[in-house]
Amino acid sequence: MERLIRSPMRHLIVRMVQENPTWGEERIAAELSVKLGILVSPRTVRAYWPQDRDPRGGRRTSSQHWRTFVRNHAKAIVAADFLVAITAGFRLLYVFVVMEVGSRRILQCNVTAHPTAAWTLQQFREAIPSDHTYRFLIHDRDSIFSAEVDDDLRAFGMKVLRTPVPAPKANAYCERLMGTIRRACLD
Repeated sequence: MERLIRSPMRHLIVRMVQENPTWGEERIAAELSVKLGILVSPRTVRAYWPQDRDPRGGRRTSSQHWRTFVRNHAKAIVAADFLVAITAGFRLLYVFVVMEVGSRRILQCNVTAHPTAAWTLQQFREAIPSDHTYRFLIHDRDSIFSAEVDDDLRAFGMKVLRTPVPAPKANAYCERLMGTIRRACLD
């Protein structure tokens, strides 16, 4: 049988969730226990978790949606991705594209049969000028974007944002460009 908690406690849980967006139910239950001496389980906290925190029903860990972040910082974001092209002789080629999200301008486009981390890093060096104003780079979790590449990009003064696995829209601008390249150039 579930034990119901009183209204002031429910309001306190909701307030703690709203004021601390990075906390989970375990942290809130622990804070209630340690600071106020109120013993509730994380499951009880979850039962009173406000559902309006995230339209998908989950918890958000930041104060803005991804779409809002991209819109606010579009001029400072660069997106990169690979696409595979098969030639008439059935040779596999990898097309690497870097684009500026704000203007949708292609900064770099190059092709190789054997992409390596060193080759990818060289493409970034050619695409991003030394006096750039870019702050963020979005790319997917492809293995070619190794930790070495990300570390060198951070040395350029950019924060690397890897797209989450189940989020195809996270790099939507570059994915849209890839689709256009496939349809218009490779079909």
